Amino acid sequence: MARGTVNKVILIGRLGQDPEVRYAPSGNPVANFSIATNRMYKDRDGNMQEETEWHRIVAWMRLAEFAKEYLKKGMRVYVEGRLHYREWQDQNGVKRNSIDIIANDIQMLESAGSRPAETNAPDFTEPEVTPPENLTTTDDEEVPF
Repeated sequence: MARGTVNKVILIGRLGQDPEVRYAPSGNPVANFSIATNRMYKDRDGNMQEETEWHRIVAWMRLAEFAKEYLKKGMRVYVEGRLHYREWQDQNGVKRNSIDIIANDIQMLESAGSRPAETNAPDFTEPEVTPPENLTTTDDEEVPF
């Protein structure tokens, strides 16, 4: 990592479609899919509004294979990655731009629909952690800040 810079994106959202997997000329798999994130806010009149943002996700190699096998439209997922800006010309010579998220971690937060028994995905549940017996706690008033 370059010193003093950060390019990191963390998203939790729902897949808009099943991942599309293709293979680069090198033979490496690449998966493309989009996820939607929502936010609620009050407009000027005090009415609650909902806004949906769509994010293009690109996953390579093992993550692409994982996406192909386990991710389905509508699933809630956690995606961590970096922003990547692309610029190209389309078939008509028009300049196009795209902002993609290059994934370096994808985690399923639920199975497709309400059918958890149908997935063969590995269980990524963290084990329950219990504090050590000799752990001492302090009152808030003992903390110096």
